[in-house]
Amino acid sequence: MRIFNTMTRRKEEFVPLIPGEIKMYVCGPTVYNFFHIGNARTFVVFDTVRRYFEYKGYKVNFVQNFTDIDDKMIKKANDENITVQQLGDRFIDEYYRDADALNIKRATVNPRATLYISKIIEFIQDLIDKGYAYSVDGDVYFDAKKFNNYGKLSGQNIEQLQSGARIDIDERKKNPMDFAVWKSEKEGEPSWESPWGMGRPGWHIECSCMAYNILGETIDIHAGGSDLKFPHHENEIAQSEGRTGKVFAKYWMHSAFVNINNQKMSKSLNNFFTTREILDKYEPDVIRLFMLSGHYRTPINFSIELLDSTKSALDRIYNSIINLEELSSKVKNDGILDSEIKYKEHLNSYKQRYIEKMDDDFNTADAISVIFDLIRDINTNVDENSSMEIIKCSLDLIRELGFPLGILQKSKRGSIETEVELLIEKRQKARKDKNWALADKIRDDLKDKGIILEDTSDGVRWKRI
Repeated sequence: MRIFNTMTRRKEEFVPLIPGEIKMYVCGPTVYNFFHIGNARTFVVFDTVRRYFEYKGYKVNFVQNFTDIDDKMIKKANDENITVQQLGDRFIDEYYRDADALNIKRATVNPRATLYISKIIEFIQDLIDKGYAYSVDGDVYFDAKKFNNYGKLSGQNIEQLQSGARIDIDERKKNPMDFAVWKSEKEGEPSWESPWGMGRPGWHIECSCMAYNILGETIDIHAGGSDLKFPHHENEIAQSEGRTGKVFAKYWMHSAFVNINNQKMSKSLNNFFTTREILDKYEPDVIRLFMLSGHYRTPINFSIELLDSTKSALDRIYNSIINLEELSSKVKNDGILDSEIKYKEHLNSYKQRYIEKMDDDFNTADAISVIFDLIRDINTNVDENSSMEIIKCSLDLIRELGFPLGILQKSKRGSIETEVELLIEKRQKARKDKNWALADKIRDDLKDKGIILEDTSDGVRWKRI
């Protein structure tokens, strides 16, 4: 298996620190609002990475944090006249509701930053003792120039980063690129007692501390959205390696943005859709298939038209699943036919192709193409004359290849039948009202989903293509 390592900017053979086990840390949400579908892509992508590792037999210790103390959280809590903890509690619950709906597996641990304050203080004191951090008027800053390799993740040296970054002017800093690991108390903000006075942790130190205390000094994979590469992940590396003197993470993975009109989707630009809004209109499988239809390192453009197209594509797969389920309830021949032995071997070739694609830096786009090839093959070669073993093998293989992607696990047989009958009833009413345009549209929409209507003297009958 090969993974593109952001640190080295090339694909590398994946070798875990401990054979058969993976320690993986993914930066989670700041819990002050519903997460948008740009965030959802990151969560879906690394849920899929985790699922595929488990599919391959690895035990994955998957940690995804909640940032529950932050400038945005403080402002919103004050605006709503509630505590930051109350705000965090609320939106952690909302995160789980949406993530569960998207079929995102719960993390092994979801640590909250505010529950690690004492450990964060210990971490900062170690950095001060080692000469990597210094205290000024109750604030503590990391001395970026003391860490010789600062900038190695983003591929720039400290002078380049300094000239290209927008930095808050603070004459108390030794260097402009120094960043806060502890912030002194301000009015209207939560604070905790520390050796440097009352205050709260900086954002970057939280993840370093939680990863260290839960997973250890060195982890296998650290991941997140590409917007976290600098400064967040760069600063995590400096803090963590400054403290331990050891490599923080062997592999760094970053997912690309979801764009609207070729602009990054973000709350700051106010050009986002929340996951909750999209889940109200589309099934989770549709959203996941859309997110995974492009390679995770390539930006994808979001539109309702693309989601509709994805839904139609997913319907074709589920129609095949439904056909197989119906065949399995009708076919009486249990034993495999002699003529089917080679075909069963042929079906297994799709699994090997799928694994080859996923082993190549989790190429879900090509892996999905393999599934569609499999569907076309099954639709052509598996029918009422097939044996139960071939039907079951076909159905199990579709489910198996869908599992790491978090899709194709439902049985939609009953729901599809109900949907078709309701649409036929709606079409009949349209015809009675002489609304021929609507009647034709319903017929055409069903045809796009692989359903053909036949008007007979006994009423409307339907069948799958």
